Amino acid sequence: MKFTEEHEWLREEDDIVVVGITEHAAEQLGDIVFVELPDVGTEVSKDDEVVVIESVKAASDILAPIDGEIVEVNEMLVNEPSKVNDDPMGEAWFFKIKPAEPGQMDDLMDEAAYNKFIA
Repeated sequence: MKFTEEHEWLREEDDIVVVGITEHAAEQLGDIVFVELPDVGTEVSKDDEVVVIESVKAASDILAPIDGEIVEVNEMLVNEPSKVNDDPMGEAWFFKIKPAEPGQMDDLMDEAAYNKFIA
């Protein structure tokens, strides 16, 4: 897995990248009550706002960590946004993206670097 400074995690599955938020981010946000997902087929550039999440504390945007095309979204989160609090690093992924270029994840943090970043 790779991590961003915006507290997102990325996991490669063949030629697709799964994206979600870290446990740290979910804890900081508190109870999540709303998730708005992008449309499948949307072309995004790194740092585009892709997902809107609202918690009892605040609203936040999830940014595209890489350039690419959204190929799948986790529809379960629309009806069950609290899943993000229950399993942010597993079932509660937000979207899957087909990278525009290979190697875009090379500059992102590994788990050890992320843990140091949030310490």
